[in-house]
Amino acid sequence: MRRVATPYDIEPRLLRAFTAVAEELHFTRAAGRLFVAQQALSRDVRRLEREVGAQLFVRTTRQVALTPDGERLLPYARRVLDAHDALRDAFRAGARPLLVDLNSPGLVQDRILRRARELAPEQELMARFESGLTGAVREILAGRLDASFGRYGGLAPRLRAGLDARFVRYEPMAVLLPEDHPLAALPEVPLGRLAGERLYAGAGNDRTPEWTDLATRLFAGRGIHLAPPAPLAVGQEEFQRIMAKHRHPVLAVVGFPPLPGCVLRPLVDPVPLSPVSLVWRKGLRHPALDALHEAVAELAEREGWHDRPADSWLPEGEPGLPGAR
Repeated sequence: MRRVATPYDIEPRLLRAFTAVAEELHFTRAAGRLFVAQQALSRDVRRLEREVGAQLFVRTTRQVALTPDGERLLPYARRVLDAHDALRDAFRAGARPLLVDLNSPGLVQDRILRRARELAPEQELMARFESGLTGAVREILAGRLDASFGRYGGLAPRLRAGLDARFVRYEPMAVLLPEDHPLAALPEVPLGRLAGERLYAGAGNDRTPEWTDLATRLFAGRGIHLAPPAPLAVGQEEFQRIMAKHRHPVLAVVGFPPLPGCVLRPLVDPVPLSPVSLVWRKGLRHPALDALHEAVAELAEREGWHDRPADSWLPEGEPGLPGAR
């Protein structure tokens, strides 16, 4: 006798394929996110549609959209996958390291990681450097990273849907200048003095759109322009070479590590703030993640990371901030 599938028999792989397409609304991007062939992804979606007995997507040559049944299935699928991931993590947590993206070496995230290692010496916390929160989140959702730091509110909503987040700090922003730039002699640079300048803020880098968006909001109405895309530079030497070649000032944060031939100057009037959060895969359980939370709470309390300067700027309506709705 042929066994008839019921919704209780659905494989998590099929739900993961469905959820990826539902969040990306694009089969090619969803396949890339899951690191599977598009043909295999389409096959899994069709199989899921057969098993639930409903069409889940409307596909045209130009777009993909959820059907009402797809909309109805999505929250159930997410809950099942969260439970599946939690079960996996519960039995793997003691045996595997926590992979933590710090964005770039030398930032304040290094201190958080060091303190977490002190708080949980029996755990292994491994640093990674993805140079952009959006790029890191793709790795988190694909299961190749566990946590990262950055501007949670600048992520696309479809990415935020798969994450949990905790606000860490307001980080003052700065400008990185060639040491012979006219503004390099100033101890701090008023935003108004950057009018007419072109600042590099990651334009064209698909790992860092949250940073480019923050810069766009900050520059609006101030006569400051985004520098055009530059080749993606990985590592300090490559970044230094590209900067020396193009000579655009770079939008940075005050904790940005020193770079030969350049000076870092805080921005003022107003002080622009980059909101930094800790993000991790929704539902993740790991004792090393608990240590990261403890380190964040301790450092934020001791150093006033949640205190906003009186003369400061933040993007309006930023999700994920204290008091934000």
